[in-house]
Amino acid sequence: MLYSSALRRLAQVTQVVSAGVGHVFHNRLTHSLQVAQVGRRLAERLRAPSSPATDPPEPDVVEAACLVHDLGHPPFGHIAEDELNELGKEFGGFEGNAQSFRIVTKLSQHSPNHRGLDLTRATLAAVLKYPWLRGENSEKRHKWGAYFTELKDFKFATELCPAAKICTVEAKLMDWADDITYSVHDLDDFYRAGLIPLHLLADKRSDRERRAFFEAVYARHPERQGIWADHRELEEAFNELVIGLFPLDRAYTGEWKERALLRDFSSQLIGRYIGATAISEDGDMRLQIDKDRELEVTMLEELTWVYVIQAPSLISQQAGQRHVIRTLFSLYSNAALSKAKLHLFPPFYRQAIEDSPDEEHKLRVVVDLIAGMTEAQALAMHNRLTGVSVGSGLEPILS
Repeated sequence: MLYSSALRRLAQVTQVVSAGVGHVFHNRLTHSLQVAQVGRRLAERLRAPSSPATDPPEPDVVEAACLVHDLGHPPFGHIAEDELNELGKEFGGFEGNAQSFRIVTKLSQHSPNHRGLDLTRATLAAVLKYPWLRGENSEKRHKWGAYFTELKDFKFATELCPAAKICTVEAKLMDWADDITYSVHDLDDFYRAGLIPLHLLADKRSDRERRAFFEAVYARHPERQGIWADHRELEEAFNELVIGLFPLDRAYTGEWKERALLRDFSSQLIGRYIGATAISEDGDMRLQIDKDRELEVTMLEELTWVYVIQAPSLISQQAGQRHVIRTLFSLYSNAALSKAKLHLFPPFYRQAIEDSPDEEHKLRVVVDLIAGMTEAQALAMHNRLTGVSVGSGLEPILS
């Protein structure tokens, strides 16, 4: 996995905010590497002699699944994911997790003797956070783990799942490692950037900022079901974490002591959430996460939503990103269905289109092409194809 071009591409795919805005934010590659480290540590902890698991999770499998988990993210992240799903609804839609599964089983190259990366069944099963196909789970209609084009590999992998629509422990560890990592590191990123006012949220003398934050969170989740059922529990967990542990009382300026305290705080949180994980003592391989720690991670994730993702500046940028994706899909779809325009595609995708048995398969290749671009490539190709900025004719942009 570490040598895959699909993994390297993530260095130029946004986590939340593009790294090109003047602050060194995490991108999908740094995020994936950190998820892999946390996932391995979780699995190693559950293999300790004190663990009751009779068949404990394999660290190599969890780490590999963590490296895979974001491969299918298209340029611009979830905005493009939603747009491609709408554009592709007539031929199977688009889902980032399903695209990740397609990449490792079909699109990536490891050997001339077979397609994909030739991963073990256990690793493929650990990749399947959502072990069902599109339309097979009414409770999560917008999430699925594989396309019908990878049905054979999907069936091969899900034979290891404990039951229908139930993922393996390794997949659950991958998912929990993902939650831990982006909740902690997004917090670090956006406090440093001055976007999340942690010092105000941690102020013991005033709850004004906390109340405004809680109200914004509850407005996002009016259903009051599941983890959102008890607002008092959520607030207590958040207050214990932020008021009780956050070490700084002012906006971040970058002084040495601030850097050290913030790094120590992040390390404490990672250890706190790794330590909150266990395997059920009855030996049936159920993952158990301490409820209070799970509430904390949930509220940390909400900080990024409230203070960053819902900000008007980011929303206006996302409108432009949607336009880029729609335009690329329109132009490439027309080219894919016209033999005279196939030269528009790089050789790999041109051959895939020529080998496609029908129109739906050709359009799936178009989605593969767009989803496999970096953000810089998507913008450059959009500008070239629309005449905004054609650039140098000696620069292919895509290969």
